[in-house]
Amino acid sequence: MNKFVIVLLILSFVVWIYILTVFKRKKLDFFYFLIGSVGTFLFSFLVLRDIMTSVMTRVTCYLAGLLGNALGIFKAYTAHSILFIDNADGPISLYVDFECGGVIEILVFVSLIFFFAVYSLKEKILVSLAGILWIMAANVLRLFSICLIINWFGNESYYMAHTIVGRLIFYALSITLYFYVFTRAQIRKQRVGEFGYDSEVGK
Repeated sequence: MNKFVIVLLILSFVVWIYILTVFKRKKLDFFYFLIGSVGTFLFSFLVLRDIMTSVMTRVTCYLAGLLGNALGIFKAYTAHSILFIDNADGPISLYVDFECGGVIEILVFVSLIFFFAVYSLKEKILVSLAGILWIMAANVLRLFSICLIINWFGNESYYMAHTIVGRLIFYALSITLYFYVFTRAQIRKQRVGEFGYDSEVGK
């Protein structure tokens, strides 16, 4: 980043913090959550994108490679973030890039958790860590399924494996995560009078 971009980023950050304090004082919870989550994602994305991409692509490649190597389906070259798949049509290599690293998904999840009022600070930290691990596992499973389909059906199945099957698996796991972390947690902690959804049955 050049100096102008850094100064602009700092000024934007200060303005963002000020806006959040206004929403907090006025008890505008929805706008506090919305602007806080979006701002956290944007600032963290601008600052951490390159570092996280480098780390996450290699980690994801390595973890996927553990399964591929163990089952003899594909090999992982972690240093270059490449998965090498051998099949009847001939070998094909997949590059684990920014999209496959799960950087955006992780930053979005953590940003939402940070401003989600249902959890305490300790719970936010624990849920964030658990969510990061879940997203990483979902990404690994997605890559594994792509490589498995290509290994079984050949190179022509790449589009179906990557664009359809892999994304469906990842989205299904992501929806499951968001349901339990946000929707279910919100319902369980809602109270109507003295009744709470998290009350024990029979009390």
